[in-house]
Amino acid sequence: MSIDARALLGWFDETARDLPWRAPEATAWHILMSEIMLQQTPVVRVEPIWREWVARWPVPSAMAASSQAEVLRAWGKLGYPRRALRLHECARVLATEHGDEVPSDVDVLLSLPGIGAYTARAVACFAYGQRVPVVDTNVRRVVARAVHGREPGNPSSRDLAETEALLPVPVPRAARFSAALMELGALVCTARNPDCARCPLPGCAWVDAGKPASEVVRKVQKYEGTDRQARGRLLDVLRGASGPVERVRLDLAWTRDPGQRARALDSLLVDGLIEQTEDGLFALAGEG
Repeated sequence: MSIDARALLGWFDETARDLPWRAPEATAWHILMSEIMLQQTPVVRVEPIWREWVARWPVPSAMAASSQAEVLRAWGKLGYPRRALRLHECARVLATEHGDEVPSDVDVLLSLPGIGAYTARAVACFAYGQRVPVVDTNVRRVVARAVHGREPGNPSSRDLAETEALLPVPVPRAARFSAALMELGALVCTARNPDCARCPLPGCAWVDAGKPASEVVRKVQKYEGTDRQARGRLLDVLRGASGPVERVRLDLAWTRDPGQRARALDSLLVDGLIEQTEDGLFALAGEG
């Protein structure tokens, strides 16, 4: 079974969310920032911060001129702050080596700091309208269900080829198809409660097969009490400080488990998110 492009695109034309990074005036740099922010983070949390970033750093060179600490503070609580550091590094490379522009070629995009397979293709597709497969968890789920009649398994090297085979031949149509496929997975063909009654596709192999359950046992990610939460608390202290702070300030930010706090602090240092001064104080990257 394939996916009816006409039905999918008709639905998308009528119901697509009015997201700011989809606006005609959004540049490739703006779209790149949105793609980095949206990784494992919902739209409702990303949009206000993205708008602030576009106003503050409209081109890569503007971000490159800011410090790592400024970018980390502006990242706020989006989570996974290493993404912010990598984007700052990417901005510097774009400003110095690519004329302050985001390249359109997938291979060149892949050579940039912090740009992986998904992000490179997303920028090529959504910013430059190229006919390239863009595969995230939403797309994988729609393709697995609608085409193969099953829940998605673990990510595979086949995913790109299978998705590319579904793309319409006309390039502009293919790029919009990719966006529509992702939208369908995000809003209708969701992981836990798919709303099949709202699905625009006239046929779905998964529905025809009786909606078989997934054979993959997925771990539920928790946050409360994790090293990740501890890291966030320590970063909060440094983001709120005007300069380096004493170790005791960090100790008070996470008192439930000193060993876990020490691990979190060490990992922040290793990741380059924070640094220690010669006199033993701690600061955000670039402020030590």
